[in-house]
Amino acid sequence: MVQGITKREREVTDINEIKEILDKSLIVHVGMVDDGEPYVVPMNYGYTLEDSELCIYLHGATVGRKLDIIRKNPKVFFEMECDVTPFEGKVACQYGTTYASVMGKGTAEVLEDVNEKIDGLTKFMKTQTGKDFTFDEKMVSIVSVIKITAKDFTAKKRPKPMGLK
Repeated sequence: MVQGITKREREVTDINEIKEILDKSLIVHVGMVDDGEPYVVPMNYGYTLEDSELCIYLHGATVGRKLDIIRKNPKVFFEMECDVTPFEGKVACQYGTTYASVMGKGTAEVLEDVNEKIDGLTKFMKTQTGKDFTFDEKMVSIVSVIKITAKDFTAKKRPKPMGLK
């Protein structure tokens, strides 16, 4: 797990709750470093979470900046959130937002093997739609598939404080 959660009471450790956050979030923000400069891109994703290893699958064009960066520096950081709802308080410091989130660091790779790309796209579509799709070699040849492997991640939930609107 990633170090640095300062509000331990918000930490989520139950695997089923983490999967619920992953299922509901739908957009992941992937942070990369391009020649010393940060670069973050929001993307749809698919995932698997088994034995404390989170694999995130992304897809996109076969050329572009993110692919160039990943090939030079495969280390990434990611963040996703859901259940984002602002709430009010009686004084300014009581205002806030509820949320659930997952964040972590991992290694990205651009998949080249046709079967691995098919597997990644299948997981991607299952996460995004809840449905099973089939892909053939021709279909996967026109997209890139990126797999992020992360063993270092955390999840948090911030509920609305009692007694606030």
